[in-house]
Amino acid sequence: MTEAAATRTPQSAGGSANGSASWADALLLSFAQAGYLRAEPGILQPAEPFLDLSGEDIRKSLYLTTDATGEELCLRPDLTIPVARDYLASIRAGQPAGFSYLGPVFRYRGGAASEFLQAGVESFGRQDRAAADAEMLALALEATTAFGVTDVEIRTGDVALFNALIDALELYPVWRRRLIKDFNRKVSLTDDIERLTLKTAPGRNEYEGVLAALAGSDRKAALALVTDLMSIAGTTNVGGRSVAEIADRFLEQSTLKAGALPRDAVEIIKRFLAIAGDPDDAIAQLRALAGDAKLNLGAAIDQFESRVGFMAARGIDTHRTRFSTSFGRGLDYYTGFEFELHAKGNGAEPLVAGGRYDGLMTQLGSATPIPAVGFSVWIEALTQHGKPATKGGAA
Repeated sequence: MTEAAATRTPQSAGGSANGSASWADALLLSFAQAGYLRAEPGILQPAEPFLDLSGEDIRKSLYLTTDATGEELCLRPDLTIPVARDYLASIRAGQPAGFSYLGPVFRYRGGAASEFLQAGVESFGRQDRAAADAEMLALALEATTAFGVTDVEIRTGDVALFNALIDALELYPVWRRRLIKDFNRKVSLTDDIERLTLKTAPGRNEYEGVLAALAGSDRKAALALVTDLMSIAGTTNVGGRSVAEIADRFLEQSTLKAGALPRDAVEIIKRFLAIAGDPDDAIAQLRALAGDAKLNLGAAIDQFESRVGFMAARGIDTHRTRFSTSFGRGLDYYTGFEFELHAKGNGAEPLVAGGRYDGLMTQLGSATPIPAVGFSVWIEALTQHGKPATKGGAA
């Protein structure tokens, strides 16, 4: 987040947001009929969860402020984290619960309005993950239909498959973190893999001693060493980087000096990332890859296959669904199924987007993991691409 972005004044969505509200209210009614209670989290939120857990696109677009105690706050840029925080603070925390919402969110978007309406659904605590995933996609499709957009492109992916692949390859932990980070942030994995394949050129480094001490260490040990060194130096950050970020960087450099990413692992990752198309075909290709490479990917592929079955059971034409192993939404907290719905021929911005984020609840303070999945509806985009469906002659 730059200083300039922190001092921007939100640009009101004005009449556009107001004109969309009645249509969105009808959408909320359909969510309520599906069993999702209305959630209304505060507009002003602690900034830390968004800075730590969101993708780079959200982090650099925040509107930040500080209260009298020095706590950093922000106008909510999204509603998933605020709804999750309210759920964790409620008596229902840990129990299955579903919520829907409608309200303004605030992000710097260049020339576009910085205040705009967002609707959506969040489902917490359901253990039947594949069925819950399919329900989210079905409700998302109902949302587009409610606005008269029936011809949509359904793009899906599953970061859990990529994570399972990296785990099965038994790479150095630093390589695992780097590749998963790149995947989540939509960085070109192919380019990064090529860089990791090349051995680091020999030469002196002003931090040779630190790198030698970290060689073969895990992240906890690296963090402890860097914390001690920075404590001795009397500082908590360098060039805006936190202790954890500096520790990760040192650990990465020490690992890269030890050798290159194995060539056989590179070829397997490239073959994996090339899988795309019909979900059933993708399942067959994934099983073939796992068999050829002798990798244990069975549980992740089974979950994917089960989800496709539940999607079909909900009337979704899975042959219209495009699956890609390289698909990612650019948010750090996603852990599994991800999807976007696009207007036909409009490849840039999604109308609806969401996915599974099982790790978020513990990152927000839950003592035990809580399954979570949901989606956001971009009201502005829907009103631009469709005409709301009518019931009983009223919009």
